[in-house]
Amino acid sequence: MEKTLSNIANAVKRNDYISDDMFKYYNVKRGLRNIDGSGVLVGLTEISSVQGYIIDDGDVVPSPGKLFYRGRNLVDLTDGFTSENRMGFEEVSYLLLTGELPNNEDLTAYRDELVEQRELHKNFVRDQLSTYRVVDIMNALARAVLTLYATDPNPDDTNCSNVIRQGVSLMSKFHIIVAYAYRVYLSEFKNKSLIIHNSHDDLSIAENFLHLIKDDGEFTQTEAQLLDLALVLHADHGGGNNSTFSTRVVTSSGTDTYSAIAAGIGSLKGPLHGGANLYVMTMMDEIKNGVKDWSSDAEIEAMIIKILDKKAGDKSGKVYGFGHAVYTVSDPRATILKAHAGKLAVEKGRESEFALYQKLEEIVPRVFKEHKGNDKIISPNVDFYSGFVYESMGIPREVYTPLFAVARITGWISHRMEEIQVQKRIMRPAYKNVTGKSAYVKLNDR
Repeated sequence: MEKTLSNIANAVKRNDYISDDMFKYYNVKRGLRNIDGSGVLVGLTEISSVQGYIIDDGDVVPSPGKLFYRGRNLVDLTDGFTSENRMGFEEVSYLLLTGELPNNEDLTAYRDELVEQRELHKNFVRDQLSTYRVVDIMNALARAVLTLYATDPNPDDTNCSNVIRQGVSLMSKFHIIVAYAYRVYLSEFKNKSLIIHNSHDDLSIAENFLHLIKDDGEFTQTEAQLLDLALVLHADHGGGNNSTFSTRVVTSSGTDTYSAIAAGIGSLKGPLHGGANLYVMTMMDEIKNGVKDWSSDAEIEAMIIKILDKKAGDKSGKVYGFGHAVYTVSDPRATILKAHAGKLAVEKGRESEFALYQKLEEIVPRVFKEHKGNDKIISPNVDFYSGFVYESMGIPREVYTPLFAVARITGWISHRMEEIQVQKRIMRPAYKNVTGKSAYVKLNDR
């Protein structure tokens, strides 16, 4: 069998090749990107808007990044609930889903519904997470979502009210599934005791996740508020990000909610999408070990040059956590997260490490420009600080990407609803076939 599979693989390598020149000749927008790096316009949305540059007389002009949820500036939204010292993820979830900011009565009723929908089947952990255990929690999450199809009394109905019911149910359950899957992972693969905490109905999603993920179930208010903020920052990012686009493409076929959301999870698992902060943390481990004096600009610059020259890091030449497909001058999510991360650093005694992150924010763009001779503006993206925040809270790296899904499920469901309500047409882009014609040869003559 091994030889057969090897032969098939070799045949694929021989025959699946199209030169870069062919893509240029047919003006193919690879990655659905225009030649200037902007995304090809494939749809319309009212859910969120990502702004990283302006177009002036056909030229792309860098500008400070802005992110809007349903027309509301993310800065205003986060300032609103943080200034009142309360959790904001459920409020933002309601906004993304409905297009309206909830009043007190609406928000209370929505929170109550989310809590009501948290309950999993009594044997869910045993049957779904322990019996078919996997190392990667994203795969456990995807399987769990598809299993929930079987427990839904009306799984295939795509009417608005039914999809909303399904969406709210998934939004309420995601953080619990992730926490329990991690607990099973520790037990099955790390030889740790299986610790399963019960959910607390009086806790927000951020608070309940911290309660479930920590051995003692304890967390600080600073941790809870900053995790809640991180969930808000990751809740949506336009219709063109890979996992949301995947969700919309699959939704356009008319399939069920669980299949569409599983597609989003599969996309987010990819390291080019949801795993970026893990790459940042691995890079930071090497920088912290390789730079003896974290206050030395010269030492930090030397390390960054080694990374750019593919002599350090993962040898890719990439400085992870910097640059973005849309944002140029700044990523508003990184700016917001950084402003609150300092408080957590003080609480956890990690001020010197946080100072190192700040130094890198200053040094990397300068070294990139000088060493590479590249005038492209690069700035920290949200992944640069999110890993530091999660690690400071004691959140394990195995759940960084699943935690991204806990936030982004809100955006996926919102875009799924918009796709059903507005687009009403299956996505069917074109692929140009560039294979030459070949005559059929009978089996005995090959």
